Amino acid sequence: MKKNSIKSKKLLLNFKKNINFKENSFIFEKKFNKINLAIFLIVIGLGIFGCIMVYSASSYVAQYRYGNPYFYLTKQIVGVALGAISMLVFSKINYQKLKKFKWAGVIISVILLALVFIPVVGVENYGARRWINLGFFTVQPSEFAKFAFVLFAATYLSENYQKVGKFKTLLPVLAVGTLFCVLIILEPNMSITMCMGLIMLFMLFVGGARMKHFMILGVPAAAAVPVLILIEPYRIQRFMAFLNPWANPQGEGFQLIQSLYSLGSGNLFGVGLFNSRQKYMFLPFSESDFIFSIIGEEFGFFGATILILVFAVLIFLLVKVAKNSRDRFGALLALGVSSVIAIQVIINLCVVTGMIPPTGLPLPFISAGSTSIIVFMSAVGVCLNINKNSKKQ
Repeated sequence: MKKNSIKSKKLLLNFKKNINFKENSFIFEKKFNKINLAIFLIVIGLGIFGCIMVYSASSYVAQYRYGNPYFYLTKQIVGVALGAISMLVFSKINYQKLKKFKWAGVIISVILLALVFIPVVGVENYGARRWINLGFFTVQPSEFAKFAFVLFAATYLSENYQKVGKFKTLLPVLAVGTLFCVLIILEPNMSITMCMGLIMLFMLFVGGARMKHFMILGVPAAAAVPVLILIEPYRIQRFMAFLNPWANPQGEGFQLIQSLYSLGSGNLFGVGLFNSRQKYMFLPFSESDFIFSIIGEEFGFFGATILILVFAVLIFLLVKVAKNSRDRFGALLALGVSSVIAIQVIINLCVVTGMIPPTGLPLPFISAGSTSIIVFMSAVGVCLNINKNSKKQ
């Protein structure tokens, strides 16, 4: 009888433990599902909002140039739809499998970045070759290259984290990042080059590089910026326009002045959706690089602030995914994706508000550009998979 009672007690204790474990697992899984749901809804929400703003900012220009007010909107809707599908697909693929493509991503990126210089393949626009013509649509290779570098750096640094203290261990990451920067600046594309350089430094920082390494890298990096400005006359003109846009209000200072007019017109609550005046061909690239100016005009200071807070929440959630990752590779990959979004948002906002010299860089998920939105959504999908697998730790 005593033996039976002892067995019964053990069984009861094991049963209770199993129940508690299942309950805790359910709570843990539910917690991570909430993070994924929040990230998914924010990204889709930004994509839909982007479609609305692209139509608002481009309808007049599209009608004038192409005889179709929905020209840019149609392309943006296709980009968001394909991006959403891609995000769902990547959320189902185990992120560990991406390690196998670290060199493939680098090689493909180099080939694509080189193809833009071939006259028949590369598309020249406003004196720059940044796109590849695929017949029915164009692709911007630099958008793909940013995340290909993040994948390479995350894989390499996670595999060699015990040797990161030595400078020679960092050389492959520096070599790939520098190669990408050189190919992108030759297009020329100063903004994406700066973005790539900052991403490279960030990945080295979170990967474990020492402060003395950044001291070594800081000198040539700081020297490269003025050199890149001085070797191109148009960059010097843009820099002078940044210092005093009113010195040449009809030339290089025109875009920044119109952007500030747009933001200033919005006041606190804006002039209302679709009621922007600057979009009537006053503000160049109002549907792409300077779409935040139209948002500020139509929704005012409060609307623009809410959008910035939404981006901040998205970046916070992606950093949380990195924190909860089951391994170093997943953490570095999620941090890399969050850094690309954060750096690009910050640079774009600084440009349209006149805090740094004017340069072309789209606002993630919002600006017109199918390549950008598909690639960004795909990268977020990878983060969703990282978070999904965190419950297995």
